[in-house]
Amino acid sequence: MSGSAVIATTIFGLAMVATILIGVLSARGRDKGLAEWSVSSRGLGVMFVWLLMAGETYTSFSFLGTAGWSFSYGVPILYLVAYLTVGLAVAYVAGPAIWTYAGRHNLISIADMAEHRFRSRPVGILVAVVATVFIVPYIQLQIQGMGVVVNAMSYGGIDLRVAAIVSFIVAEAFILVSGLRGSAWVSALKDVLVIFAVVFLAVYVPMHYVHGAGAFMHRLVVEKPEWLTFPGHASGGRGAAWFVSTVLLNGVTITIFPNTVAGYFSARSPNALRRNSVLLPWYQLLLFIPMMVGATALFVVPTLKNSDLALFALVTRSLPSPLVAVIGVAGALSAIVPMSVFVLAIGTLWGRTLLGGGNGADPRRTRTERAGDARTKRLSQLVCFVAGLIALAGSLFYPSALVQLSVLSYEGLGQLVPIVLLALFWRRMTAAGAVAGLVVGTAIMLGLWLTGHDPLFGVNGGVIALVANLIVNAAVSYARPAEAVPGGPAPAPAVAGEAS
Repeated sequence: MSGSAVIATTIFGLAMVATILIGVLSARGRDKGLAEWSVSSRGLGVMFVWLLMAGETYTSFSFLGTAGWSFSYGVPILYLVAYLTVGLAVAYVAGPAIWTYAGRHNLISIADMAEHRFRSRPVGILVAVVATVFIVPYIQLQIQGMGVVVNAMSYGGIDLRVAAIVSFIVAEAFILVSGLRGSAWVSALKDVLVIFAVVFLAVYVPMHYVHGAGAFMHRLVVEKPEWLTFPGHASGGRGAAWFVSTVLLNGVTITIFPNTVAGYFSARSPNALRRNSVLLPWYQLLLFIPMMVGATALFVVPTLKNSDLALFALVTRSLPSPLVAVIGVAGALSAIVPMSVFVLAIGTLWGRTLLGGGNGADPRRTRTERAGDARTKRLSQLVCFVAGLIALAGSLFYPSALVQLSVLSYEGLGQLVPIVLLALFWRRMTAAGAVAGLVVGTAIMLGLWLTGHDPLFGVNGGVIALVANLIVNAAVSYARPAEAVPGGPAPAPAVAGEAS
């Protein structure tokens, strides 16, 4: 291992130890129950909610994929900034509604919400299973993303598989102990490093390689105009219709991502979420910098075979190893933080809905209920560990299998929007309608993908599937009116009109 690799590896190792310590120590003196572990007892203020949700949106894809897409395709990568910003606008309304409904009924996941809304545990289980299927690819994507980052920043000194194992150990170490609060504290470290790294790169890269931002833009317009107009360069038909449909689908879907909802539930009040929706779009401005770096790589390493290495190809060519290591640690933490929250989301989904005997426990619990809460938490932690192991195994032995499904994650989770979000506002929706729509939408989405027809006529296949989902949902709900549960309350009314 070269001297530069030794320095970078040492800094990386120290940073990982610090990450574990910050995550574990964040839980000192806190309640050890399921609510604290899974949603931080709904007690995070504006700043920590902002840090947590910023940590979830700025992932390893932000470092690798954003620069890689900019290098390979050009303008289609702008969908990333667009849908995150649209999603935050939707979240301004949806987030407080979800927080209010969940807080009123002591719910901690989207599966809990579906179960309570339709008074049906099978509906909650279905939501938990579907959400898990489409979240696991994202966990593997983060593990492999960290592997690429660490391998690049160590000048090849740390093997991809070793880096994948390290990411699993670090994320599981603090998430099993501290839960969501640990992720929020680690996000603080990550965001400091990310802001430093990208601001530095914004100034350094164009000055060093293309004589400044003005010269860079001039060369891009003159020499690479195809990268600046839809559908971009060799993008596979990602034109304007794909862009608009993807922004709309992802912008709505991100509001009910299980990890996003965990961020909602952790907030101290609905106003904290509204302020977060106002502040967080400014964070997305940082995404333009990896885009610029990826486009700069077109002129520096035009024959680069792995586009995901566009950013680090420039960084390792010109910067001293300590700076390379700092940028690498920022990229690694951008994988670890969202990975930890994704893993926690799966544990929360399964722990209570599938393994914990249902939801709705009163906060004023008896000793028996507290024991049941502790058992549910242990089961949730076990599920977190198993979900992480499955994603790790996929990254080690099948590095392309689950990642191929990552493109379907938003489209798949998008089919949960009616049953989780719309159901809170649409009083007439029935369990039969919601389930029928979910099944039909998911089947159409998978069918389009498997037959190579996504996008269809330039439109994101998930949008087509969601339209079918809504049509079937409405038809079944109106054809089969909701029935009261024997011996229990009627199906839960919409948030706006709920009186309970």
